[in-house]
Order: sequence, then structure tokens, then C-alpha cells
Amino acid sequence: MGCSSGFRVSHFLNLQNEAVSRSPSLSVILSDVQGFSNNGKENRHCHSFRIRQRLFSVKLSNPGGEPECGARLSSVPKETCISSPGKDFKVSDSNYLSKDDSAQRNVDSGGGGHGGNGKFPGGGGSGGGDNGENDNEEEEFGPLLKFEEVIGETEARGTSLPADMLEAAKSLGIRKVLLLRYLDLQGSAWPLGFAMKSCSMLRNRMLADPSFLFKIGTEIVIDSCCATFAEVQKRGKDFWAEFELYAADLLVGVVVNVALVGMLAPYARIGQSSASQGLFSCLQRAYGALPSSVFEAERPGCQFTINQRIGTYFFKGIMYGLVGFGCGIVGQGIANMIMNAKRSVKRSEDDIPVPPLLKSAALWGVFLAVSSNTRYQIINGLERLVEASPVARQVPSVAMAFTVGIRFANNVYGGMQFVDWARWSGVQ
Repeated sequence: MGCSSGFRVSHFLNLQNEAVSRSPSLSVILSDVQGFSNNGKENRHCHSFRIRQRLFSVKLSNPGGEPECGARLSSVPKETCISSPGKDFKVSDSNYLSKDDSAQRNVDSGGGGHGGNGKFPGGGGSGGGDNGENDNEEEEFGPLLKFEEVIGETEARGTSLPADMLEAAKSLGIRKVLLLRYLDLQGSAWPLGFAMKSCSMLRNRMLADPSFLFKIGTEIVIDSCCATFAEVQKRGKDFWAEFELYAADLLVGVVVNVALVGMLAPYARIGQSSASQGLFSCLQRAYGALPSSVFEAERPGCQFTINQRIGTYFFKGIMYGLVGFGCGIVGQGIANMIMNAKRSVKRSEDDIPVPPLLKSAALWGVFLAVSSNTRYQIINGLERLVEASPVARQVPSVAMAFTVGIRFANNVYGGMQFVDWARWSGVQ
């Protein structure tokens, strides 16, 4: 049975004309078709065609199908290779729809394209995940206030916002709970009110954790009491004669306690990070992406990976080490200076050797980077669990009592451990 390519081309053109006659908005395809056979012989099973198509898209506003003078034509060259087997191929209207018609049909059928992931504007699909996160954040921090609402609430209190909070209100808005918490704290008595207005580090930590100052105060009081008790037991009757050494140790201890608690405390991330490509900006963005502690709670818009939490442990260890070394230089340097000054006036057989300055500072750095970092990371995680418990939410004093107890035990254990480290290293 003989089968020719001319029949298939004429059949294709008939289907094309029929499709165009049904829908005036369909594209009109003009094709030059070249058929060829292998060695001049007919191929009964497969016909290969090379169709050079030039597609003219005709926009018709006349329902009768007559084009107007103002019709727009756009020419798009298109070359298509069609391999036709022994069966007739089919032509559907959807293959010849213009771009506008295809888009309209996709919208009517509920297709969202890339919008299915909820990240593209105007898309459909499963974009409801963001709404769930916003609901959780609104439940914890209140609704997101617009700039006009923020200014109205601020002016009602007769005060003003810092520059970074004002910029955040203009660009993103501020959660109602955070705004009201700031307005309450900045109106506190001196020095808290002044510190809230002038120190963003304290402000952001107080906004994220209202018990931040309580934890710092607890740490300072417990450490100072434990240190005083140890100094009195150690120095005995010479306590008042060596009061300068005790005062120097106490002062350095206060600085270390503030650093230990402050560097691991959660803080409110206000505004957007800088888009600058400088080295400092890149480091600042990298630091802002890390959690404040290994066990910091996740919040909507503030998610952390396992790698980031592990990186936080080592990063905070480096910071703790630098703080320990610096405070060791200052504290031990003051102590050594006082000891040398006294011995230049009067020497005694009971005088202990002056501790080496750099070795003592290095011991402080290593101790804080390894021991203190690990212990305080665990403390923050346990405090987070207790504060999130239903009992602590109903009775906040439960969380406060837990903070006092666990930090007291930590100070006692840490003091004994430091003595062992000092003996092993030969510093004492």
C-alpha cells in the first residue's frame, strides 16, 4: 500500500484551518514542508519532515473573524523537526493558543506555575505555610504595627523611638508586644531608662528576655558571695590587709559575669541586615545568622540549622576565651602589681610566689572557652525549657527560683574546677 507525505501535509493544513476557524484568537501557522525519502524509495513506516514555520500571532477584536487595520503582528521564527510514524498525528487547539490565551486558560484551571511554593506573588498552591508562621508570631508578640500605628502609640507616651527602631517601623513594622515593652522600659527610673535609650545591646536583650537583668544580677550576687566566702576562708586574719587583692578579683569577676550571661542571652533582631558587600557587613550578617546560644528557641522568621548551632558553640568559645584572657591580664596584672608593691616595702617568709601574668591569663582564657562555655550553654538550654513549661508560664517565680538554684550550683562547681585546673597548670 503506497503512503505519501503530501497527504499528511494536506491533512495537517486542513486541521489547522479548521482550528483557526473555530477560534479567531488562535495563531495562524504558515509552513513550508519538505519531504524526502531514503534513496528515492518510499518509506512505508516513517516519514521525516522538516517544517520551517513562521508563526504570526493575530490579535482579533472582531468576533466575525475579520481583522482590523490596527491588528498587531508579531513574527517569531520557529524551526521544528517532526518525525511521523505510520500513524496520523493529531493537532489540538492548545498547541496553537497565543501566550495570552494560554495564560488565561491556566488561571481558569487553577494553575499557579511557580506560585505553588508560596514564594512568588500571585501564585497559588501551598502558600499557606507563611500564614501559619505569622499566626504563631502574632500569638507570641502581638500584631505587626504599621508606621502610623507605631508613631501614634509612641506620641501617646510622650517619647520617641531610637533611629534603628524608627527605620524598622518604616520598612517592616514592629510587633506590638515589643513596642509596648520598650516604651515601658524606657520610662523606668534611672539608670535603666537611660540605658534602654542609649544602649542597643541591653535594649535588644531586654526586649527578647525581660528577665535578662535578673539573670545578670543573680550571677553577680552568687559569684560575689561565693568569692567573698572563699577569700575570707583563704586569707583569714589577713583579709583586710589584702583587701585590694580581693577588690580586684571581685571587680574582674563582675565583668566576667556580665560577659558570660550577656553573650549567650537571646536578643531581638530589629530591622534588616545591611546589604553592603564590605568585609565588616559580611561578618555582621554571618554573626546575625547564628543563634545567641546553642539552645536558643526558634521563632517565625528566625530559624537555625544544626550546623549553625554547632558553629555557635565554637564561636562563643572563642569570644569567651578572649574575654577570659583579657580579664586575666587586667585582674592578675592588678594583683601582681599590688603584691610587688607590698613586698618592696616589707618581705615575709610566708609570701607566696607572684603568679606568672601571661600563664595566668592564658589559663583564664582556656577555662572560660572550654568549661564556662559548655556549662553556661547547658544552663541556657535548661532555663529555656523551664520558662517554656506551663507551670512557669502560670507562676513566673518558678522559673526565677530555678535560675537562682542552677546558677548557684554552677558557681560552686566552676570554682572548684578552676582550682583544679590552676593546680594542674602550675599557676597556683
